[in-house]
Amino acid sequence: MGRKRCVGADCSKMAAGCCGVKKQKLSGSPGSGGPGGAGSGVAGAGHCGSDLGIGSSSTVVAGNVNRVNGLGGPGGSSSSSGGGGSSGNTTALSPTPGGYNSTGLSPNLSPGPGSGSGARKMVVSAEMCCFCFDVLYCHLYGYQPPRTPRFTNDPYPLFVTWKIGRDKRLRGCIGTFSAMNLHSGLREYTLTSALKDSRFPPMTRDELPRLFCSVSLLTNFEDVGDYLDWEVGVHGIRIEFFNEKGSKRTATYLPEVAKEQGWDHIQTIDSLLRKGGYKAPITNDFRKTIKLTRYRSEKMTMSYAEYIAHRQHHHYQNGIGHPLPPYNHYS
Repeated sequence: MGRKRCVGADCSKMAAGCCGVKKQKLSGSPGSGGPGGAGSGVAGAGHCGSDLGIGSSSTVVAGNVNRVNGLGGPGGSSSSSGGGGSSGNTTALSPTPGGYNSTGLSPNLSPGPGSGSGARKMVVSAEMCCFCFDVLYCHLYGYQPPRTPRFTNDPYPLFVTWKIGRDKRLRGCIGTFSAMNLHSGLREYTLTSALKDSRFPPMTRDELPRLFCSVSLLTNFEDVGDYLDWEVGVHGIRIEFFNEKGSKRTATYLPEVAKEQGWDHIQTIDSLLRKGGYKAPITNDFRKTIKLTRYRSEKMTMSYAEYIAHRQHHHYQNGIGHPLPPYNHYS
């Protein structure tokens, strides 16, 4: 009861998302290794900002695609429904293609929390992470982009997340809540998240060996009547509310965030309100005014070492004719 499927333009209005991870300190020159130098980014891209290090989300329209910053860090606050509002394009989700099998690469590769369900085959695959590494590697080393991959090209809302080092610090995360064909969507957001997340300097070649890539495909959007009607570690949530000035705001966390942070429902909602720029005291009566949409994701993560191991066996799988990238173990 009180639930409805979220399809069409409503889903395209969803704003940014991920987690309350503070921006890490990065060594090296901010301007090296990518176009734009320090501070380059998607024009108007929202980054995160509050005393908690968890900020607001902002939608940036590029053509008919809503670009979304994920995994919060320090930064400014802006409305997702203002001048750069939603494109209004349809985001009805495609079902899993018949006969499609996901491809695993190593025993260490496994779907993230909330990924898929046991009743159907997953769409996300390690091949998608491998393709993202191919795209980034070719860009940083000046090679021709990899050719069209073999995995499905069905449209999905998606996020590409980069983390770095043994402690897996956030290095970039941008995605879209508008359904994009996976071949072009992953190609675009691989580079957008690596080079144009305005919270971080563009990624460099030296960082490649320490990277982890995650691909998240978002599915099963449902509007719910109760702001507590979602499950920690299973659902991502997007909230819509009116701030102290009467402006409509939105913010989101991907499914893994609340569990990784150790938050319960209330802590997650309150953090998300702060992320969306709400500064007044948060009361239970105010929480009840929130419009909440829950969703799930299929997530796959791959390390650079696993990527190299795979490419040693499938060197030309994605049309790459350049030498294998140098691999350095963790120091």
